[in-house]
Amino acid sequence: MKTLVLNVDRDDDFGRKARINSPVIGIKNNIDAANKLGQADPEDSDVNAIFSAISTYNSLVEEKKNVEIATICGHINVGFKSDGILAEQLEEVIKKTGAEDVIFVTDGAEDEYILPIIQSRIKITSIRRVSVKQSKELEDTYYRILKLLDDNKVQKQFLLPIALVLIVWAFFVLLNLASSGFGAILLTLGAYLLIRVFHWEKNIAAILTEIKSGFTTGRLSIWTFTIAAVIIVATGFFAYRNTKWDTNVEFLPILSFVTKMIWGIVVAGLIAMFGRIVDISVKDKKTPWRYWIVPFSLFAFGFISYAVFGSLHDALVSGPENFSITPFFTLSFILYIGIGIFIALVGTITHHYIKELYVTESKELEIEKHTTEIVEKN
Repeated sequence: MKTLVLNVDRDDDFGRKARINSPVIGIKNNIDAANKLGQADPEDSDVNAIFSAISTYNSLVEEKKNVEIATICGHINVGFKSDGILAEQLEEVIKKTGAEDVIFVTDGAEDEYILPIIQSRIKITSIRRVSVKQSKELEDTYYRILKLLDDNKVQKQFLLPIALVLIVWAFFVLLNLASSGFGAILLTLGAYLLIRVFHWEKNIAAILTEIKSGFTTGRLSIWTFTIAAVIIVATGFFAYRNTKWDTNVEFLPILSFVTKMIWGIVVAGLIAMFGRIVDISVKDKKTPWRYWIVPFSLFAFGFISYAVFGSLHDALVSGPENFSITPFFTLSFILYIGIGIFIALVGTITHHYIKELYVTESKELEIEKHTTEIVEKN
């Protein structure tokens, strides 16, 4: 029975720092990998882990055991992507070595998250946790904290939110709005945590890249989106200034504010869509048929939302206990709802026919192009 001494680098320090391709199979390859990582970053804990795995391998060889050693690496984005890569590499190692059981060498709790992945594929006979001996002196502790703060992952996970809090707090203090600073800090941290939880970092980076590209390539959409944002902000100020907030009904000011915001959102959406259509038509040389339904949807949203929120506002003017359904049976309510439904229906039907026409035209062009290529070849 062959035993596999398995070392795991979940965040791929070997690949990022030492440019080592994984999986690393065999004692010679693992020694080379350990030396390269040791030269690239002598203080990385994975250096201790792989040397511990090598030591374990040598001890088993001296005991005349049938043993092999391997190192598998994941990805810097620790999670689903990293664990998927580790699972694939583990299966590859098991297939190449023919191992039947594993001695798992780990340098911390982070790597131990993949224990279920290993156990589902091969039997684990032993786990060896490697901990580096640390000096207890204050100077050494201070030095190691500084080194830890230089780590890219630590900076993104801990230093970035602290920096955001300090910047927001300082900004409000300079504006003599220190009392509002706490609320702004909570909002900033909430937004940051929301982005982290839903993994929107790449989406935000893509948006910023698109904005930068818009400035450098002269895309019209960057300006129409800016105008749309200004319109929404201006509409928000207008709605706030023209809303009576000192009422006895709890939700009445909110309904009034939302009602006054609706047409500003519609206009902003139309302007933003116009810029996008021009860019697709002129810059990208494509037919923007997918955007046909957008103006219909925006106008339908405007008419229906204005009718619903406006009538709900009128129904609650006298308080929830005196709620009246009369505003929902007025001519204006029925007219606005009817217009909104009619516009949505026209948009849906015409979009369906335009889509069929575009798909048919695309297929005909493709057939014509294919026929031309055949004729030219013959």
